Amino acid sequence: MFEAVVRDGIVLKPLETWHADVFAEHMNRARDHIRPWVGPAFVTDTVEDARATLQRYATAAATDGARLYGLWDDGQIVGGVMFVAFDPAWGICEIGCWLEPDAVGKGLITRSVQMLMDWAFLERGMSRIEWRCRTDNDRSVAVARRLGMRSEGILRSSWVYDGNRYDTEVFSILRNESLSTARL
Repeated sequence: MFEAVVRDGIVLKPLETWHADVFAEHMNRARDHIRPWVGPAFVTDTVEDARATLQRYATAAATDGARLYGLWDDGQIVGGVMFVAFDPAWGICEIGCWLEPDAVGKGLITRSVQMLMDWAFLERGMSRIEWRCRTDNDRSVAVARRLGMRSEGILRSSWVYDGNRYDTEVFSILRNESLSTARL
């Protein structure tokens, strides 16, 4: 299994079904912090739900689709990044992320997403990477901009949370734009 150092001893590695116990513990720490920003099927409440989430991603990864990676700090998950969607036939993927509160503000997401972007563009030959977030998610919007993504517009009233509707902003970066920025 691969493992990549993100910074300061924090490593990025795949989350697999056998991580259900530690993923459930992580969700207990992260749940309230991430619930407004990520899909309801991702935010689990039990070990069984955590296992089901991890199994969905494992099944998708086995067919060259979505993938899920955890950010590990001394054996404990503190957040992660994922390919929400991954379509090699079209050369398009979408990246997402989450963190528990104590891991916010350390640059972990920007670095981890850059690692996924590099892999998608350089190893898999993807042409386009998308990033979608609520327009009021200032941290997520800032990550997209730091990574050189362009805003392509707003999907009005497209996100439902706690009985309210929110707008979603769509960002993207193309392979030639990413490679020309010399961030690699």
